[in-house]
Parts: sequence; C-alpha cells; structure tokens
Amino acid sequence: MRLFVTGGCGFIGSNFIRFVLAKYKDTRVTNLDKLTYCANTANLEDISNDVRYSFVKGDICDREMVEDLMSSADIVLNFAAETHVDRSIKYPDEFLTTNVYGTKTLLDAARKKGVSRFVQIGTDEVYGSVPEGFSKESDPLKPNSPYSATKAAADLLALSYYTTYGLPVIVTRSSNNFGPYQYPEKVIPLFITNLIDGKKVPLYGDGGNVRDWIFVGDNCAAVDLLMRDGRPGETYNIGGGTHLSNFELTNTILAGMNRGKEFIEHVKDRPGHDRRYALDSSKARDLGWKPGFDFGTAIADTICWYRDNEHWWRPLKEKAEIISW
Repeated sequence: MRLFVTGGCGFIGSNFIRFVLAKYKDTRVTNLDKLTYCANTANLEDISNDVRYSFVKGDICDREMVEDLMSSADIVLNFAAETHVDRSIKYPDEFLTTNVYGTKTLLDAARKKGVSRFVQIGTDEVYGSVPEGFSKESDPLKPNSPYSATKAAADLLALSYYTTYGLPVIVTRSSNNFGPYQYPEKVIPLFITNLIDGKKVPLYGDGGNVRDWIFVGDNCAAVDLLMRDGRPGETYNIGGGTHLSNFELTNTILAGMNRGKEFIEHVKDRPGHDRRYALDSSKARDLGWKPGFDFGTAIADTICWYRDNEHWWRPLKEKAEIISW
C-alpha cells in the first residue's frame, strides 16, 4: 500500500507515519510538507533511513508537484493545515490559503489521478461550542474562529467532491490531541515546558472551558482504521472521552510535575473562545475503534517525554511567537 501524506512533519502527521510504518511492513509513505514554523523534520528522524519512507519539501498549493507525487499513491491523507486558533485570529490569510485552497488542490489532483481513498483530517472545533450533550457528525457546523471556519470549509469541500465527482472521500474530526512531538505553543506542551523552566502557566479566563482530550496514538489508530474500513462520503468523529475544564487540566499537569497553584497565571481570555467541545464517536466505535490509552497514564508519559527531550523542544520554544491579547 502506498500512502501520500501531507503535513507529515507536524504533530499528528508524524505520529501517524511512525504508527503505520511500525504496524505494516508492506506500506510505503511519501510525506509532503512545506516545513512551516510548527513542522519539523526531527519529528521523524528515527525513521529517516527507512527505505519505505520518503520526504519531499513542498507546498500543497503547488498543483504540479502534488499531481506528480500523487501519481504513485493509493491513499491520500491530508494532515497539512495551519492549526493554532490564536494564530488564526492574528493571521487569517495563511489559514485560508493552506486549509481551503490547499485542500482543493489536493482534491483536484486526487480526482485526476484516481486514488482509491482520500482522507481529510479535521477537528471537533468545526461544531462550535456545545453547551451540553455531544456533537454528532450530522450536526450543523458552527465554527467560531478563522481556524475552525477554514477547517469546516475544507471538510465540506472534500465531501462535495464525493457527491459531485464520486471521489472516495472520508472526513475525520478528532478532539484535542496531546502527546510527543507537539509544538510547544499548544497548551499541554506549553504548560509542561514552562513548568520545567520554573515559569508560570497562562490560564485563559476563568479556566472553565472544557475540552475532550485524546492521546495522539489513539487518533492515529482511528485514522488507520477509517482509511481502510470507513465508508466513502462519510464523516467520523474521534473523541477521547476525557472531558476536562482547562482548570482541571492545569491542575493535572501541576500535580504530575509536583507544582502548586501558585504557578497559575490567569490571563485575558481568547476572543471568541468556545466554551465546551464534546464528541459522539459511536460511528467510529461501531467499526471497532476505541481509545486504548488511559488519560492519566498518557499525560504522565507525555510529561516524561518532554522532560527527556529538551533538545527537541527548547530550540522551537526559543523562537516561538507568543500571542497575547
């Protein structure tokens, strides 16, 4: 099986590539990544010499390059995206270009080359804030940030190519991922690395915003299952089932690093900050998927990973742009 993965040097993409190469000996992966600020070839340094893996630096908006690389692919998985909500508020143009136009470029190439499956990697943020209950795939999309709006547009565009052209598209929407190789502007690695350095952690507003957390390995397992057994034209939620307020998450990290509440710094809330996300993942579970990692164990392992891999995150954090309101 030949996979064409975009954005494979990012957090989830790199974990997915490592996952499938470890699981399937007959799989080959071509990774196209533009290497923007949050992508890092070091994320896949351990497999860089694997003959089944090849890396190409390039932009998913480059039609000629995309078509050439896709000529030898059976399945396309689009992990490429601008992702950080805070950054999307400040730089919306970048999100529109990559997340919407880039997805269109990939869809056009996939249609032209006749790939057997196109997997669009999405996010639960497209549903908007959910005061109670759980978001289902059939629910209306109500994105509230430039990031989630562009991801919603990409999802709908991908699904339209199934309806209009018969392209075998599957859309996945996962909850908040965490784990190794996550860029340190994101909340969990930001908090862990701040605490390693003896710094406070910035908690938005009253800390009451709720997220559904999933270990990245569980998301990778779900995407792997869905690219094989999912039905074309369908959307699948992938939720971890661990619903924590940001205040609860912060206290969990503090406890795991033997720090007290004096390390919390309350900061002005993000504009348009969604209050709560929660996913109904029964469609994916009906196909045989379920989370395999206990949250407590996974967060402890994640803390250990960042402690043991300072050489990876410190250079990234030193040049990261800190966005504040």
